[in-house]
Amino acid sequence: MRSSLQIWDMERGVARVVLETDDHIEAPNWSPCGTYLLVNGGGHLYRVPLSAPELVKVDLGGVGRLNNDHGISPDGGTYVISSHQRGLGSEIYLVPAEGGKPTLVSLAAPSWWHGWSPDGASLAYVAVRPGSTVIDVYSMPVAGGRETRLTQGEGHHDGPDYAPDGKTIYYNCDRDGHAQIWVMAPDGSGQRKLFADDHVNWFPHPSPCGRHLIWLAYPPGTTGHPADLPVAICRGNPDGSDRVRLMEFNGGQGTMNVPNWAPDGSAFAFVRYGKPAA
Repeated sequence: MRSSLQIWDMERGVARVVLETDDHIEAPNWSPCGTYLLVNGGGHLYRVPLSAPELVKVDLGGVGRLNNDHGISPDGGTYVISSHQRGLGSEIYLVPAEGGKPTLVSLAAPSWWHGWSPDGASLAYVAVRPGSTVIDVYSMPVAGGRETRLTQGEGHHDGPDYAPDGKTIYYNCDRDGHAQIWVMAPDGSGQRKLFADDHVNWFPHPSPCGRHLIWLAYPPGTTGHPADLPVAICRGNPDGSDRVRLMEFNGGQGTMNVPNWAPDGSAFAFVRYGKPAA
């Protein structure tokens, strides 16, 4: 499978290729300084400098077995990763951006990171905890401490990402039949569906400029968020209005699981994949 790391320019309405590789890479983040992307592949984390694109492995102090739920703090100084290193399921770690030994911050497994509040104080993630059989949204202070359950088992929840003002969390939920885009306050109040259509919609990401919302649309009837399907990246206003399909390609899992906007909201990064051999 060939991975094509690309950037969509919002003003021009076109995509350009940053890097192509025969390795399987996933889930680009864009650094707050704007100079590089962060992706995972083969259980490791890589920087991709935009000035001279290549995969540069990040030193994680011996921690590997990463999945594609990783990100960068608002100040750019810390990475957050989700790893199966201890064999207990996905766990969340913080690691200095310059590299070093990660610090375990999740209180239990499985936990998958997805959002960092704009003020740098809180992490949003999804998890399964004893007594529940579905994935719910949780938050916790970056400094550690008690986690707060924001959804209450009404379906499968995923992809929580903070609005740029920190007053809203966007996420996807299938409580009404199939995954759609929902919003709520950071304390879990005011949960409501943003819009409804026939597609299975995942991984909403609001732009830092506050003007746009993008998400990944799977074909109707899709279960979960698998790889290798004809998907679309869609754009709408933050209130769910004026929705359009920006592009269609082979993708899905790994295309844009985590926050992927340029810091000024002028572009976003994503991965498209070659179609698997017959």
